[in-house]
Amino acid sequence: MDKNSVIGFVLIIAIFFGFTFYQSKQARKQAEVQAKLDSIAMVESLVREAPAVADNAAEAAGEYATDSVNVLKQTAIFKDALLDSAYREESSIVALENDLIKVEFNTKGAKPYSVLVKNYFNYDSTALYIYKPGGCEYSLSIYTGEYIETRNFNFRVAEHTDSTLVMRLPFDGGGYIEQKYILRPGSYSVDNLLSFVGLDNVIPRNVSVFDLDYDVVIPRMEKGYKNESQYSKLDYYFNGDKKPVEMGRGRNSKKRIDSKLSWFAFQQQFFSAILRAPQEFASGELSINFMAQDDPERNLMACSAKMRCDFKNGSDVQIPFEFYFGPNHFQTLKSFDNKYEKIIPLGGWLVGWFTQYVIIPLFNFFHKFIDNFGLIILLMTLVIKTVVLPFTNKSFLSSAKMAALKPEIEKINARYPKQEDAMKKQQATMDLYKRANVSPMGGCLPMLITLPILWAMFRFFPASIELRQQPFLWCHDLSAYDSILDYGRRIPILGDHLSLFALLMAVTMWLYSKMTMANQPTANDPNAASMKFMSLYMMPVMMFFICNSVSAALSYYYLLSQLYSIVQNWIIRKWFVNPDEILARVKASEGKPLPKSKWQQRLEAAQKMQEQQLKAQQKKRR
Repeated sequence: MDKNSVIGFVLIIAIFFGFTFYQSKQARKQAEVQAKLDSIAMVESLVREAPAVADNAAEAAGEYATDSVNVLKQTAIFKDALLDSAYREESSIVALENDLIKVEFNTKGAKPYSVLVKNYFNYDSTALYIYKPGGCEYSLSIYTGEYIETRNFNFRVAEHTDSTLVMRLPFDGGGYIEQKYILRPGSYSVDNLLSFVGLDNVIPRNVSVFDLDYDVVIPRMEKGYKNESQYSKLDYYFNGDKKPVEMGRGRNSKKRIDSKLSWFAFQQQFFSAILRAPQEFASGELSINFMAQDDPERNLMACSAKMRCDFKNGSDVQIPFEFYFGPNHFQTLKSFDNKYEKIIPLGGWLVGWFTQYVIIPLFNFFHKFIDNFGLIILLMTLVIKTVVLPFTNKSFLSSAKMAALKPEIEKINARYPKQEDAMKKQQATMDLYKRANVSPMGGCLPMLITLPILWAMFRFFPASIELRQQPFLWCHDLSAYDSILDYGRRIPILGDHLSLFALLMAVTMWLYSKMTMANQPTANDPNAASMKFMSLYMMPVMMFFICNSVSAALSYYYLLSQLYSIVQNWIIRKWFVNPDEILARVKASEGKPLPKSKWQQRLEAAQKMQEQQLKAQQKKRR
């Protein structure tokens, strides 16, 4: 190989290695540039999708985070410069307060931030919040040339007095969105006036709706999770209806509503957050989700309302809303004249009518003079049982007379011991009852009368806020269960505690059943064995398990009611029924025609008249 060939070969190798080194250096520079562009693009994308996490995304972008944030600061996220500025501004907390509630507002979104209810406390004596700081999201979404959500922007405080708070979100053109809140003294109601001022050239004319999102997390406030969750729900009301529709009651639920509605309520057992639209919501989607009993934050439920509202563009558009933050007190809710009081579970039309016009007025009457609610419940029981005494007294007399006929019934059972003689035995028994002028169905009357009353009490006591945290004897809270023994662990069906009121109620129910069943003429009849077992054992045990976790006031009322019935039954049998006289009347009527009831007499008279008319028609035909 000559000299020129060697030089050429060396030059080719040098050029090759030089080109390779240059290319690798350029590739590293391009990779650095691309990494920076990718970092910036990632942060911009996250800002568009969730502006609140922009800073976190920038930190996660690595060594180019600082450059990315600087680029974002120089790049407008929103077309409107004032909106872009409001997006970047820091928020602040301002409050409205009266003698009943304190409502804090966050200027970020001009939304309620927390609601403290005064004069009430949680079961553990801590301050009672309908929702705690940060537990609410209240935001409207509308198209203003670009889609905006007010939760992302800091509103400026335009006015703040003892009762009024005005916050505004300005636009470049001079218009603004305004949220005005008014809290008057002595009121649980907060008026909210939403205004679009001077935005008729900003909001396109074809925009006819906006969306309103209201999400709330309601904490636990009561002693028993089961009882609290069962009486917590979501209600919504259509104008003109007799009562609202309810959903939830301890279960997760979701509902899409495609028609106009007036208001909805996020209802805890004793307190509610209600939002009403005087101009009505156009449609919406409501949901309620209950937290687990062991939730570390001790939250009860998360409620959400995504509502659509009609919008008519103009230079000054005002849309009113009304909040209610307060107790589920019947008279307080009724004073608003918006059917709010219907969220309190008083039962169906009959039971609800009895509760509203008898139980509540009677309860309020005694409360004017007496502060001890245990004594009030005792007096209510005596009054109600005394009022129904004329109806129940007749049935107790009938039951006592049937008990007096026990020797005669035993003779009939001995006369017809065989199964095939069951019909004859029944006929002989009915004949005996007629001779003694006793109705075997008379004992059903007290059950028919007292069942609606018991059901009314079952609905009233757990929902009565007046009983909340009111002590009586060993019970610290009549609205919750009383506990004399805590097991430290949850036992299926029974729970984690033992209620003394529930136990005493079950014992008195057993004693009353034993008193009535022991003297029944069918006590030894095999056919009545199942009835005896149900009445004597199953019912008391079932009622104990039911009442062990419910309001102590309810168990206490059932206990008093059973004691009253025991005393009434004993007095009737002791002084108003003479078994010897009844048996003597039966002996005296033997061999004589059976006495006929007025109904039988009327039926026979009608039959005779029909026979006479038939004979008269036959004579005319002849």
